[in-house]
Amino acid sequence: NFGGGHHITKEGYDIEKLITLIKRFRQQYDVEVYLEPGEAIGWETGYLQATVLDIIHNNIDIAILDTSAEAHMPDTIIMPYRAEVRGAAKAAEKPHTYRLAGNTCLAGDVMGDYSFDEPLQIGDTVIFEDQMHYTMVKATTFNGIGLPAIAIKHSNGNTEIVREFGYEDFKGRLS
Repeated sequence: NFGGGHHITKEGYDIEKLITLIKRFRQQYDVEVYLEPGEAIGWETGYLQATVLDIIHNNIDIAILDTSAEAHMPDTIIMPYRAEVRGAAKAAEKPHTYRLAGNTCLAGDVMGDYSFDEPLQIGDTVIFEDQMHYTMVKATTFNGIGLPAIAIKHSNGNTEIVREFGYEDFKGRLS
């Protein structure tokens, strides 16, 4: 199984070289090769929208969000990966720095430290760019946290909810 991290839909990706390598691998080892499209099919196609639920201070300002690194964005915990946040920068690059944290009981449910031009307020929206391939495939209901809804934001500005997940979906995954 090859794939996952291959950005085969990215402009400039050498698909012919990949085909050559797969053919050579099949011949050399006499095996069937599967190319998993992975994140390439959803790369740069959707964001995860979160809302600030609370702001606390513990050596740093911490914004508690209605999303979770553990449940919705696990690569931010298990990989050396930092999600891009719309309008934000690395800690201390802008005047107001916050640790963005999830709403589960996990002590490490943290997306990272980000800075903003203006102070965050309860109810503000925080947009994590390029998260569709994570939130649709790797999301869990850890600690009873609901799965993110799937929506389409049309070019006219209207948002269409395609699917929401509730308790019955959670229950169905367990039985």
